[in-house]
Amino acid sequence: MRNFALIAVLLILLISTLSVAFYLWTSLEEVEMGFHGYLALALGAVVTTLVGVGLMALVFYSSRRGHDDDAHRPPDGQ
Repeated sequence: MRNFALIAVLLILLISTLSVAFYLWTSLEEVEMGFHGYLALALGAVVTTLVGVGLMALVFYSSRRGHDDDAHRPPDGQ
């Protein structure tokens, strides 16, 4: 029952987000974007993706090399 409630809430949030995005997308159809706008959009998407991939690579590298093990050990003397 608890899983069903969680899934229902998440679906409601997803549907409401998609409906707001669709409303905004259709209400702004008169706005034209030039070359520089598309260039900024593409560069922003690429840079954001590269930052996300880089951070996830660092997380996996740190985990596999054992650097995270020290964070889970109690300090000496306890």
